[in-house]
Amino acid sequence: MKFRKMHGLGNDFVIFDAREENIILSQDDMALIADRHWGVGADMIVILDHSENADILAYNFNADGSESGACGNATRCVADIIMSETGKQECTIELTYGILNCKKVGDLLVQVDMGEPKNVRDLDLSHGSVSNPVAVNMGNPHLVFFVDNFDGISVEKLGVYFETHENFPSKTNVEFVQAIDKTHLIQKTWERGVGLTQACGSGACAVIVAAHRRGLVERKAQIELDGGVLDMELTGDNHVLMSGAVAYVFEGKLNEG
Repeated sequence: MKFRKMHGLGNDFVIFDAREENIILSQDDMALIADRHWGVGADMIVILDHSENADILAYNFNADGSESGACGNATRCVADIIMSETGKQECTIELTYGILNCKKVGDLLVQVDMGEPKNVRDLDLSHGSVSNPVAVNMGNPHLVFFVDNFDGISVEKLGVYFETHENFPSKTNVEFVQAIDKTHLIQKTWERGVGLTQACGSGACAVIVAAHRRGLVERKAQIELDGGVLDMELTGDNHVLMSGAVAYVFEGKLNEG
């Protein structure tokens, strides 16, 4: 099976194209492919297929092989593939929770309309040095904590605790955010089924929604992640626009066995 390796700000993906060949992968197969010692190595596996409703259909799977409803960084990578194929400046991508509109905004720069956030609410949760998060669903669940700084914050320990918290039977992604000013946020993400990631696009969408709800930012802000910067905008009709870079790493072919 042929594959592409891509990343968005270090959030990396192994992408298979079922339009070209039959792709059959079990959850264990995907976990092995994503393993950084025994496989190709990735935060997520993406499988592309034909869509009757959009330019492409994309299935996203976490590094443990579990399905993820959405991935902003992967969506930008897929959008760049499709726009490169068609020569167009715009495309539509169908995910399991809906169709997203994408457009090219520069060389290897893509903007995605990630749609409206769902089930936005404040939660009375705390553990260690963090408390009172905002829950946001962007096609997948996120829990956003705001901190004064990251001193003494163990993203790994707190991430594991909240990812598997009893309030989230299907697990949740967890963001820890420091507001620098009204236009600049710093984000660290513990991704369900993956762990600590260099970047999380759907997480950045959840973060700007949560930060605006708390009055920490206006409707536009840059979110700084370990892998780079995303430009975020919350539109007047409450859609979240995310713009950022994509990168092609290499192409390869998996052998059986």
